[in-house]
This record gives sequence, structure tokens and C-alpha cells, in this order.
Amino acid sequence: MIYREKQHDVSGTIDVTDHAAVRDEVLSLFTDLYIGQDLSPLSQAYDDMHRLFTGHYPGFYFCDTIYHDLQHTLDMSLALARMIVGYEMDTSGSASFGGKRAMIAIICALFHDSGYVRARKDSLHSNGAEYTKTHVTRSAQFLSNYLPSIGLGDVIFITNKMVHFTGYELSVDRLQLQDRKYQTLGYMLGTADLIAQMADRCYLEKCRDRLYSEFVLGEVDRMTGDDGSIQLIYDSPEDLLRKTPEFYRRNALSRLDTIFNSVYHYAEKYFSGKNLYMLEVEKNVNYLQHVLDKDDFTLLRRKPLANMGTIALQGQSQLLHAHKS
Repeated sequence: MIYREKQHDVSGTIDVTDHAAVRDEVLSLFTDLYIGQDLSPLSQAYDDMHRLFTGHYPGFYFCDTIYHDLQHTLDMSLALARMIVGYEMDTSGSASFGGKRAMIAIICALFHDSGYVRARKDSLHSNGAEYTKTHVTRSAQFLSNYLPSIGLGDVIFITNKMVHFTGYELSVDRLQLQDRKYQTLGYMLGTADLIAQMADRCYLEKCRDRLYSEFVLGEVDRMTGDDGSIQLIYDSPEDLLRKTPEFYRRNALSRLDTIFNSVYHYAEKYFSGKNLYMLEVEKNVNYLQHVLDKDDFTLLRRKPLANMGTIALQGQSQLLHAHKS
């Protein structure tokens, strides 16, 4: 049985709140896999992403979203790297992704939520979650500006599309890349985004205590009718949880199996037969169903680690109330 702390990945071995630990693990995997590949741009990207999320990147505040945080990004990048390794273990010769494609995919993962980070010149928004509906497009724009700085300006046309596999702003089932290897990596990117967050040890508590607040701030907790009337999709944190099992069965699994071509199976190759991500996802969903059957949300007792967003929002509850009203 795996002993796993809140900051650990699904294997219980990597601290996914520590950017250096995740960076070094991914670099180690790719150094063994892609002999001779210059991975310095990837190493730099990990460091620059950390600077961006912690408020040390020129022109930007820190990442103040409380659900989409540094831990999620690092956890996702590690999940993606492991799927890539699993794919390469099952592949040879010309079918291999190659080091550059794999590196580009991980860099997309590192900055797939950069669109949540507010620019210092932004005087219209008080929290990055207000960008929820457009954050993927903003992430693509960040990558377009960033990639030339690490010598990868030639792949902007790919990353502009590829990052959209993590969101809902474009119809992902119609999103096609000319290079089929990048297409598969796009499937892996979207898959890693889903399975990493849903396998998080505190996923259920984070949905209740963090994701719902982001939905309210981003106004994705509601729909506006043709007559201008507003209908709530989620009217409380508990309502979001009540609808999560259905989201998993009808939305998440459809994306994983149909749209993303079941690429999560490559994690099984990496883990020598067990898909630790999907096992943890199922465990979370099953426990949530138990909570719902008992109608007792006090059974959700884990306390997620604080992040820069939760610290910043202490004493700022009026921001959330303003968006709910």
C-alpha cells in the first residue's frame, strides 16, 4: 500500500509542490529516454513557470487562483512525462515522439494555466479566476511571447493549438494538428490535466472549498438565457460535489476514452501494469458517492495545503460575495 502525503504524487515518491523535485525527475526521465537531446529549454521552463506562479516574473502578479495552482501544474507535468515514457517504452524507431516534441508537450503543460495569472497592468480584475472563460487562449498568448526567449519560437503555431486540449474554449474533438505525433501529445496533455487533478489526494475538498469559488468568480457557475435571465448551474459548493460523479461519467470519461483516444493507458506501461492515476481517480469518485449516499459532507475531512491564492484571499471574502450577488 502506498503511503501518500497531501503534497505527494500518486506514487507517493515525488513532492509536487516542489518545482525543483518535479523538474529534476522529468529531466532524469527524458535524459535516459532521449540521449543527446538538449533539455536546457525544458529546465529553464520549469524555473520560469515557478517564477511566474510565485510573482517573480516581470510584468505579472503571482498566481492567485486557489484551485488552479502551482501544485496542479507540477503534478500534471509529471503525469504527462510518465505517459510519454510509457508510450516510448511501447514504441520504437520512426514512431517515437523524439526529444523535441516531448519537451514542447511538457512546456505546454507548464504554462497551460498561465492565463490565470494577472498582468500587473491589469486594473479590471481582482483575481485570476475571473479569466476562467478565456484562460486557455491567454495561456496560448503567453506561450507565444515566451517561447522565443528559450529558443523555441518555431513551434508557436503548434503550441497555439496544442494548449487548447486542456480546455473548453475550442471544440477539442475538432482540433487537428498536421503532425500526428503532436496530436497524440495533445491528447496526453488534455488527459494529464484531467487525471492529475482528479487523482489529487485532496481533490474532493478542493472542489468544495476552492473550485466552486473559482467558478463563481469566473461566472461559470451560471448560464444566461436568451431573455437575459440567469440560471445557476451550481448553487453551492455541495451542489458542485453532488454533480461531480455525473461529470466524471458523462464528461471526463468521454473526453478520456473518446476524444483523447484512451492515451491514459500509457501510464500503465510506466507503472508496470497499474495505472495509479486512474486508480486514485476512481477511489475519489467512489468515496464521493459514499459521502453523497450518506448525505454527510463532514466525511470530507482532508485539509488541502495552503497556496499563494488561499493566503491572498484571507480576509477578501467580499470579492466572492460581490460576484455571487
